[in-house]
Amino acid sequence: MARISGVTIPNEKQVQIALTYVYGIGPKFAADILAKAKVDPTVRVKDLTEAEVGKISEIIGNDYTVEGELQRIVTGNIKRLKDINAYRGLRHKQNLPSRGQRTKTNARTRRGKKVTVGGTAKKVAAKT
Repeated sequence: MARISGVTIPNEKQVQIALTYVYGIGPKFAADILAKAKVDPTVRVKDLTEAEVGKISEIIGNDYTVEGELQRIVTGNIKRLKDINAYRGLRHKQNLPSRGQRTKTNARTRRGKKVTVGGTAKKVAAKT
């Protein structure tokens, strides 16, 4: 089990795919890292040597912002938008989409489970 940037990456996957388990590394950055480390992207994680794992970890540590540090930066950016009352910050405060998507329909991921408003049932007429 190889650990890179505090994340245990899966042994049975190819290195180029396994690196994407680290927050902040996608397919493009994974390919760039493996090119710098001179590691074959299709080799399985279990077949990597300690030297190769160390080289990959060193490149990520020196050149990329990943995991907790990156999450702190993103959280700080959102907090800044909220503090200055920017439109995007207000949308974040209200748990609504911040990039212009419609909210009359859809937007369920951001808004949560649908809440039905009461008072829709027909009232039975009373006999007098």
